[in-house]
Amino acid sequence: MLIVCPSCATSYMIEPASVGPNGRAVRCARCRSTWFVSPSKTAETPNVSAFVNGVIAEAEAEAQNGNIESAPPVFDSSPSTAPEPPAEEPPSLAPRSDAAFEPQAGEPSHEPQAYETQTEQQADGAPPVFADDGSMPPMVADAPSLVPDGDSDDTANYAARRARMRAKQQKNRRNTRWTALILILFAVNIAIIAGRHKIVRYLPQTASLFASIGLPVNLRNLEFDNIKISKEMQDGVSILIIEGKIVNTVGSATDVPRLRFAARNASGQEVYTWSMQATRSILGPGESLPFVSRLAAPPADAVDILVRFFTKQDAASGLK
Repeated sequence: MLIVCPSCATSYMIEPASVGPNGRAVRCARCRSTWFVSPSKTAETPNVSAFVNGVIAEAEAEAQNGNIESAPPVFDSSPSTAPEPPAEEPPSLAPRSDAAFEPQAGEPSHEPQAYETQTEQQADGAPPVFADDGSMPPMVADAPSLVPDGDSDDTANYAARRARMRAKQQKNRRNTRWTALILILFAVNIAIIAGRHKIVRYLPQTASLFASIGLPVNLRNLEFDNIKISKEMQDGVSILIIEGKIVNTVGSATDVPRLRFAARNASGQEVYTWSMQATRSILGPGESLPFVSRLAAPPADAVDILVRFFTKQDAASGLK
């Protein structure tokens, strides 16, 4: 973008971004005059540049013919009694070697190229093109960085701490899940053990499972005690005698069912079965009831006798 001082006609090439969307006040580095530059000047840049180029071409032609002793200013909006310094050579748009304008605090460090038609003002120590007179809006500071301050070692330490924290959180979550699972299994086991009587009542096949882990289930609340097996001869006939006691194991009255006896051979197969009714049908809390059963002419291959209570399955099989 090309701007021209309205007082001394010195021209400058600047970046349009340095003017801003609302325009700004600038100061000429040569005559120290101040004027306001608006963004609309951007559209006028080609016309001003063409006009200045025409003036420069005319000045060069007159210098070659020797008809000019000094180059008057292109524009002179304010009267001045001081004579213009003689120009030894035609003005040119030479780039400035110093900074085009002084950046404000917090502004980016870009420096636009500046040009002027008077080469006498290119000496070292020339004042800046722009000077802040307090009317320019402050520049927006850069957004703060999301990366923590510090050198690369601090950044690495920060990342390592974050990684350790995530690993610790994951480990705590895993431990919490395992703890919850163990508590659930423990509660399930307690419930099964406490309610094993109901489980066996509805699933009789589980009775052997509980018995194998040392938790036998007695649904009848009755036990056999002091079982004895003996033999005797009467009139030349062998008599097998089974005797013992039935004990109530709970603190309430319990019905006493029929007793079932089974003679088994060496392989564990039942070779003969029979049953008998106890002398009492109900036992009070903690009471016991003795019983005796005799079998005449037992099977020759019978090696032991199994005693238990009569069940519904036995009734279905036709055993009396």
